[in-house]
Formats: sequence, structure tokens, C-alpha cells
Amino acid sequence: MAQGTHQIQSQQQVQTLSPQQILVVKLLELPAVELEDRIRAEILENPALEEGEPDSSAEDNLDKNGLDDDSFSDSNEDYSLGDYLTDDDIPDYKLQESSRSKEERAEDIPFSEVTSFYEILKEQLGERNLTEHQLELAEYLIGSLDDDGLLRKSLYNISDELAIYGGIDASEKELESVLNIIQDFDPAGIGARNLQECLLIQIKRKEDSYTKQNEINIIEKCYDEFTRKHWDKIMQRLNLSEEDFQEALQEITKLNPRPGSSMGEAIGRNLQQIVPDFIVDTFDDGTIILNLNNRNVPELRMNRNFMDMLDEHTRNKQNQSKDSKNAMLFLKQKIDAAQGFIEAVKQRQNTLITTMQAIIDVQRPFFLEGDESLLKPMILKDIADRTGLDISTISRVSNSKYVQTNFGIFSLKYFFGEGFTTEDGGEMSSREIRRILKEHIDNEDKKKPLTDDELTEILKKEGFPIARRTVAKYRQQMNIPVARLRK
Repeated sequence: MAQGTHQIQSQQQVQTLSPQQILVVKLLELPAVELEDRIRAEILENPALEEGEPDSSAEDNLDKNGLDDDSFSDSNEDYSLGDYLTDDDIPDYKLQESSRSKEERAEDIPFSEVTSFYEILKEQLGERNLTEHQLELAEYLIGSLDDDGLLRKSLYNISDELAIYGGIDASEKELESVLNIIQDFDPAGIGARNLQECLLIQIKRKEDSYTKQNEINIIEKCYDEFTRKHWDKIMQRLNLSEEDFQEALQEITKLNPRPGSSMGEAIGRNLQQIVPDFIVDTFDDGTIILNLNNRNVPELRMNRNFMDMLDEHTRNKQNQSKDSKNAMLFLKQKIDAAQGFIEAVKQRQNTLITTMQAIIDVQRPFFLEGDESLLKPMILKDIADRTGLDISTISRVSNSKYVQTNFGIFSLKYFFGEGFTTEDGGEMSSREIRRILKEHIDNEDKKKPLTDDELTEILKKEGFPIARRTVAKYRQQMNIPVARLRK
């Protein structure tokens, strides 16, 4: 049979981010305090950028210095001072700052300095000898952990996210290798992809013993039976005596299924001032005013000396030497970078305002009353649909950002929560359901506590069709033990 080779042509669509888009994404992730440091670092690095008050004569200078007729040409490129002296020279993102007078500016609210488990894991990351590429992957993986310290996303999806949003090429195999490093961090179980892996990581940290091997066999070989509490099947399958099985089971129940929660949402350190990213003022007439808290963010503008040098090089078109051309190229690069940075800061501020305003619109009753029970079910997609922004953008805005309200300072994540549709078609947030659940547990007969099955039935009768596993999850989130431990 004759064999031949065939060429097949196929099209593949690949989405890549420009350097400017990547800059916007990185700035978007920064809270207010880190943004201030980032801007000051950029000012030091780029001489074309400077800190200063808005120049009221900027628009006049546009007319005076816009050299549309005279341009410098090198390698078929035209450079004109008019390309760089634009309205961006005036930091109009500062116009969205609080409209209060200096006397009315809100004072920083004392708030304990906190170190999240993300930062704790990054500290442990610094103790490992990793390449720059591995470090990037590790930081992204750590940032993808949920509040329990588990990695719920697949490595395949994370690989796509890195390529699309970070311009980083990483295979699943590379991510797996870096994840194994993270899983070696403390507390044991961090970075696991499911409960089974979480328990196994903790067991394998123990000293070798007969009981340890039995624990591994139970979780590794009989996990389904373990979750269903089919003890007899496990003993029969592993040929364990009841005494050996009970000893192993007792050790397994001491493990932490939520290693991230063992560190808490944050670990307090010294008392210091922190600056919320947003300030929301609510007035008696129902008016809600939103402002970005930009008072510590330096104002930016293009360096006038660079403008003058660009003007001079552009006008001396007839006497361009090689050194002059090189100087022109240097000026262009720095001015491009400066203007791009100013634009990225502006875009960050606009995105933050748009997102926070959408959150206020959805959760308006809470911002008026401060009552947690008034919070509506809201997920990232709800805000993405309202703003027309991507879900990943909303996620970046809500991460590590805080808002100061009349009722205290809250993390933006506080306003997001899943919800359920009641039997009458209404919506109720998971917070409200947890409140109702806690009321029933507080009022239960302490001699005969309510089991999760009984609580599920009670909630169903009250119009909340919730699965037993969901009841168990909410009970665990409120740190309420199982019924037999509540006697």
C-alpha cells in the first residue's frame, strides 16, 4: 500500500495582551498603598515622568508647542511633539478624588496591620531556590487558592489564564512541579486540589508508623467508603481489625480539612494606619457618594525638560547627527513609557470607580442601613454584566481592596456571596441562610442537638430547599461542630 505525507493547514486564534494592557492589569491588582509605592518607583525610573501639581497652562502649551509641520524622521518614523503633549499631561484621574475640602477629609481609621496567608506563603516561597519563571508561577498559584487554602481551579485553566492575562507560557507539567513545592509549605495541606489530597498531604508529614500506613490506605484506597462512613467495608477491604481501624480513624479526624482557615483570614501584627481604596458617604436623604481615596497617590505629569528637549530636536531637523537621532529615540522611548503609565493609572481609576459603583447599586440597602441581612446574593458575573467588564477584571478589583463606609471598613469580597431561590421565587443570600441556621442551632435542645439532616428538613419546611452537604458546609464555616459534639 502506498503511503504519502499530507500537509494540513489550520487556523488557531491566540489572544495576547499588549505591554500596555499588561501594565493596566498589574496596576489594577494593587491596593491604594501599593499603588503609591509603584508610582513613586516609576517616577524614579523614568526621567520623563514627574510628580507635581496639575499645570493649568498645559492646554496653552499644546497650542504653542504642537509641531505638526516640523517632524523628525528616522527609519521612516515621524516623531512630533504634538504626539506627546496631550490632555494626558494633566492628571485628570485626580479629579475623581474626594471632593471634600482639606478640613473635611476623613482621617485614616486605625486598623490592625494584617498579614494574609497569601503573604505568609510568599515568605516561605522566598526560602526556596526558584528560578524567576518558577517564582511567577508560584505566586500566581498561591493567589489562586481559596479561603480554605485549596486550589479549586484546574492546572489547565490556570495555564490559560497565565497566557491570556499575564503573557506567561506555562505547561501543566511546569505548574504541577511548582504546586508540589507549595504543597510542602506550612500548614500541611495547603495547595491541595481536593479534600482527599489535602488529608494525604497531612498524613504523609507524620512520622512513619503502622497507624500512619493505615491512614494512608484508608484515604488513598477507600476514600469513597470513608466519605460514606462505610466502616465495615473499609475494614474488610484493608483486612484491618476494629482496634487498628478505630485508631487510624481517630487520627484522621484530627486532620484539618481547611488548612487555610487555620491561619485565619489574616494574622494581626502591630497596629498601624491603612488606607481604604474607596470612601462611600451615605446621607440622611438617601444620597450615596462614592470617591476614590487618592489623597496619598502622587500627581503625575510629563517632565517639561523632556518636552523642551524634544521640541529642540524636532525643530533642528536639518542638522541631525547620529548622536542627535539616538537622543531622539531615547526621548521617544521614555516619553512613550511615561504617557503610557499615566494612561494606565487613569484606566485603573476609571475601572475601580465603575466596579464599586455597580456594587453600591446592587447592595444599596446595605450602604443605607449597614444591616448585613440586607446584602443581596451577588457574584462576580453580576457585576461583570452590569459594567461590561470581564469577570477576571472584577476579580482583580475586588481582591485586596477595602471600602470605608458609614458603618466601618469592609473588604470588597464581603459584598459577594452566593444565593438561593426560595420556594416563593424570592432570592436570599447565603449570609441570611447562615443566620437562620445559627438561630435554629442556638435554640436547639442541647441534650438532643439537631443533626445536619434534621436542619436540612427544617430549612426545607421554611422554604429553603438546601442540600444537606450545603448545610454542613455553612455549619463548618461558622465553626459549629457536628451534633454529637454539641451535647
